[in-house]
Amino acid sequence: MTSIDTPDRRLDGNALAGPLLELFTIDLSAAMATCVHCDGTAPLGEQQLYADAPALVLRCRDCTGVLLRYSADSHSTGIATVRADLSGLRLLVAHVPAAGASR
Repeated sequence: MTSIDTPDRRLDGNALAGPLLELFTIDLSAAMATCVHCDGTAPLGEQQLYADAPALVLRCRDCTGVLLRYSADSHSTGIATVRADLSGLRLLVAHVPAAGASR
């Protein structure tokens, strides 16, 4: 069995930005994520992503606790089912331009 700390399995959280755009209308790579397990806070893009499981699993860079699980599958009807478990996040803070503000 492989340890969760094996570097060749690990990506940074930026690899999760594309899939999360299916649920959220903004790029969450810079959003500050606070871990429910250790209260560590860092940008989502700096957390550790494991992409070789049936779901994408984002782990805290400080304690390796699971922050987020994400999976998606498509059906023959053309409709996809997306699942996101964010129970490992105490808080997710993103800064979004105000309505009408230039980007």
